[in-house]
Amino acid sequence: MKNVEWTLDGDLLTIRIDLTQEFGPSSSGKTTIIASTEGNVAVGPGREEKIGLNVYRPRHRA
Repeated sequence: MKNVEWTLDGDLLTIRIDLTQEFGPSSSGKTTIIASTEGNVAVGPGREEKIGLNVYRPRHRA
């Protein structure tokens, strides 16, 4: 995972992402990656729920 933290308190999932971080351009080059789970991952041990998260912003072209 890149720049993604979460806590699971009972049935409440809280996600934290630092929006000031960047991890370079996406594979298409159209966006800049801010955070990613890099695929689908379980929200916690023994849980059925999964999360797949990508946070990005458009790249500004000169």
